[in-house]
Amino acid sequence: MQNGTLLAALDLGSNSFRLEIGRLDHGQIHRTEYLKETVRQGNGLDENRNLSPEAMQRGWDCLARFGERLAGFERHQVRAVATQTLREARNRDAFLAKAHEILGFPIDVIPGREEARLIYQGVARLLPQSQERRLVVDIGGRSTEMILGQGYDATVMESFRVGSVAWSMKYFPQGQFTRDAFRIAEIAAKAVLDEALNAYRRDTWDVAYGSSGTVGAVADILHAAGWQQNLINREGLDWISERLLKAQTVDKLRFEGMKDDRKLVIGGGISVLRAVFDLLGIEEMHAADGALRHGVLYDLVARGQEDTDLRAVSVQRMASRFDVDTLQAQRVAHHACALFSQLQLQSGMSVAESARLQRKLNWAGYLHEIGCQISHSYYHKHGAYILDHADAPGFALSELHRLSQLVLGHRGKLRKLELDFADGVFVQQLLCLRLATILSHARRDPDTTGLQLTQDPAQPSQFLLSTRAGWSQSYPQSAHLLREEVVAWQKTPWSLLLSET
Repeated sequence: MQNGTLLAALDLGSNSFRLEIGRLDHGQIHRTEYLKETVRQGNGLDENRNLSPEAMQRGWDCLARFGERLAGFERHQVRAVATQTLREARNRDAFLAKAHEILGFPIDVIPGREEARLIYQGVARLLPQSQERRLVVDIGGRSTEMILGQGYDATVMESFRVGSVAWSMKYFPQGQFTRDAFRIAEIAAKAVLDEALNAYRRDTWDVAYGSSGTVGAVADILHAAGWQQNLINREGLDWISERLLKAQTVDKLRFEGMKDDRKLVIGGGISVLRAVFDLLGIEEMHAADGALRHGVLYDLVARGQEDTDLRAVSVQRMASRFDVDTLQAQRVAHHACALFSQLQLQSGMSVAESARLQRKLNWAGYLHEIGCQISHSYYHKHGAYILDHADAPGFALSELHRLSQLVLGHRGKLRKLELDFADGVFVQQLLCLRLATILSHARRDPDTTGLQLTQDPAQPSQFLLSTRAGWSQSYPQSAHLLREEVVAWQKTPWSLLLSET
């Protein structure tokens, strides 16, 4: 990306939606605008883990306002990520479909560990460089992320389902503060966070940092009361707890330095923060300036360059872990992308967008046999399962699912796929991957001289694969498999024709 490029990151959190806009300047991103709205989507999850219509509408209304600010931005300049509430919501697809339409940009629901990685990146980028070993804690609305790292490298990442919104709803439902409520809330938080004891031992880090949400609010309250800026210690936590008990209810709570949107979730947030301090032996925690949205911005820059895209590293790691046949993987990926390029030359798609889509198709080709270590006959099904449940840094859940569907669909019947066949780009990727697999069936470089894949402009749902004269006689098995492929597509809204010139 060029210096001066504007970049935007949206964080769809459980309590607040945030929009950070910055300008790229020699590897650094300088803020030009920051917007935050309290949406409280985390409060809108019912007992069946469905978002209420009211919660969805609050989110859509906020995104409409953010979308207006993003008018004129290109897709490569914007990334929106959603966290725990939408990870949990069973009806998230309904919310996301309309949210994408309103915002004008796709929204990635990211796994918990990926959220933790991005949080660490955001914190580390806004801290002075040093060799200190860092513990970073982010207490959000419905999840808490903990990370160990040094410099820009996160080494241990985890996400726990405990947060300020969830704990406030469960243990302070009427907005009343009692010693018993705090005691039970802290015990419950420790029960969830207990597994962090071994991974985040006191001897594994030098300095503790807290990011965003609860930590920021607590630091602001303490600073307004005369405590050291951006520092939280046990004495300060005890002081806030006593003030909450003295107030007894949210309505009577008065804290200089605390924003009104924090009152309803402060009880749960303090309970979780005290549990973290006790479990990990923290004496003091520094409130960091960086947060998830800053990590998203810097990751956006890395995604724009193939040699720094963490997703490519994750693909290589998975291929190595499952002992993929590297030569065959490269062969299939190469020919799938070559066929896809032929289609894109006809479509008039921008070079940048075509490259982005080819990169993802290349990953699918590289991983198409990832399930072979489990089963030879059904390796495509096992490969799809692995990708749907993989811990793959850099990837959103939707990206992994799309890869899983390409791997699942690269052979066999097409009706088993969950994705909508109205998605023309996915169909193109899938067809190219299937054809590349067929052409490479002998596990040697196929003769593709004269092969041309086209899409009829008058009938966009029809593909034509042309071969040179005599190709089918020279490669009868490949020709037979291609004729079977023609039949497979007849059972979908799309069709494939073969032509030997």
